[in-house]
Amino acid sequence: MISVELSKRFKKIVRDARRQEEVSVAIKLVIEGFGKPHVHTGLSIRKLGGNLYECRTGLDWRLVFAAQKGLLVFHFAGNHDEVLNYLRGR
Repeated sequence: MISVELSKRFKKIVRDARRQEEVSVAIKLVIEGFGKPHVHTGLSIRKLGGNLYECRTGLDWRLVFAAQKGLLVFHFAGNHDEVLNYLRGR
């Protein structure tokens, strides 16, 4: 069983963008498919480096999360450019 944590920043970004429903669906799919490489492709889960990953909720929005044993921590959400800026500042 995988647990999920959402950072305050992540919650605020999702709430301000009014994307709670689509993000909720994406997170559920990630929970079901994480650790299953063939499913990763269909969910657009991509390793960014270290223990950091991203998944897409659609064509224009991505969720950035860290994976630890039994835990996924969602840190950031945004479009491609916003995610790149977040990663550069990390």
